[in-house]
Amino acid sequence: MKSIYQHKKYIALGLIGGFASLLTPSCTKDILDTEPQTSISELTAYSTPEKVLAQVNNLYYRIQRPGFYGGRYILFNEQRGEEFSQNSGNAAEGALIWQHTALSTDSFVGNLWSLAYQAINNANILIDRVGNANVVSGATKDQYLAEAKFIRAISYFALVQVYAKPYLTDQGASTGLPLRLTPQTSAGNDDLTRSTVAAIYTQIIKDLDEAEAALPAGYATNALNTSRAHKASAIALKTRVYLAKGDFLKVISEAQKLVPATAPYVYTSGTTTHRLEANIATVFGGSYVGNEAIFSLPFNAQDSPDQQSALAHNYVGAVILSLNGAGIYSNTSLSAPTSTDARKGLITVKNGLNVLNKFPKSASPFTDYVPVLRYAEVLLNYAEAAAENNDLVTARALLDAVRKRANASYTFPLADITLKADLINTILTERRIELLGEGFRTADLQRRLQPFPAKTGGIGSVAQVLPTANNYIWPIPADEQGTNGGI
Repeated sequence: MKSIYQHKKYIALGLIGGFASLLTPSCTKDILDTEPQTSISELTAYSTPEKVLAQVNNLYYRIQRPGFYGGRYILFNEQRGEEFSQNSGNAAEGALIWQHTALSTDSFVGNLWSLAYQAINNANILIDRVGNANVVSGATKDQYLAEAKFIRAISYFALVQVYAKPYLTDQGASTGLPLRLTPQTSAGNDDLTRSTVAAIYTQIIKDLDEAEAALPAGYATNALNTSRAHKASAIALKTRVYLAKGDFLKVISEAQKLVPATAPYVYTSGTTTHRLEANIATVFGGSYVGNEAIFSLPFNAQDSPDQQSALAHNYVGAVILSLNGAGIYSNTSLSAPTSTDARKGLITVKNGLNVLNKFPKSASPFTDYVPVLRYAEVLLNYAEAAAENNDLVTARALLDAVRKRANASYTFPLADITLKADLINTILTERRIELLGEGFRTADLQRRLQPFPAKTGGIGSVAQVLPTANNYIWPIPADEQGTNGGI
């Protein structure tokens, strides 16, 4: 199956130089695949500008894979929270994830780790090969290196949120992940100790700062602006990273690069514009390449996730995950018969269950784009940070912009937005409504050191999980423990 990132119109090749296919944790000797998938040598793969571009574009395919950002990573982050009820007891459909009983030997635990590190290693290879050669030069070379750093940063950020304690547990002093910044092109280089959480965050921010500096403001088409990193992509991701660190001043300073001081909030740089779509339905049921999309993962009929990994299959096709009546669906904006909130229109009923219909392509091929960074998230990141920094006026205005896009006549009760603590809670609630099903709930609970709430679903009940519990974060996969002597 070809990836859209290998489509002949703008991407010619997949990875040629190695680390190209995922082996399941039960059968791999090395967490990274070191076997070339074609007979073309790695030197040949980087021998012309066209082939170098193919390797750059292959980096996006690495994170687009269904076991990573193309599906399962988003689903894991929703299954672990309380917004959805699990209706399948099948481990292959995430039952153990929803129940917080996944072990280091669980295939999902190993696959996500493996896929993310493959993306990181592909980025490391490109940074090394392109950085130390003159096949491409100047601004083009700088841009390609910046794209690799963006991919490395987003991959490490996914890993550090899942497999390491939240930053605010101890200001990043906890043991984190192996920090691999050089290429692995052969087996036998597995041993590497785990760096601290703080060190991982430092590297993520360094990569994003350098990416922002060299990425273009935008591309010639909306399709490329959506699917390829540009300056706003790096900045938007930084607002998320700093929010996870609890560094609210840095969230504000980064967000201000994208968000003007007053409404209407519209970011413009060259020919690139980012703003809220007038209608939330356009974000999910329209072209997928509108101005709200800062970075998304595209799919087409020739390139779509497998059924078990597709968001649409899980949310509305087989309804593996239905909305939990005790979760955010209980908010009147989504469930009240009289609600005029447009986001209510993204919910439908199937087989007597309330289901999320943000990703409506519920039959194969699953061609819904996966939104990774949206302008709405940036506004909410900024709002939360502003409120935490006692700028309640700005926080209210940003919150109001997101709500009024969905319900122009809505006015927040004064009791919800007058005091700082109440305003922060209201912003957090708005995040749950606006970003429902997009993979934010687990990270939002963890970064604020909140427990996973108790929940009930079609396969039973799950007790509350406290931040001090062993299953609050995922274990390092058994395969990594077995091959990395530094763990």
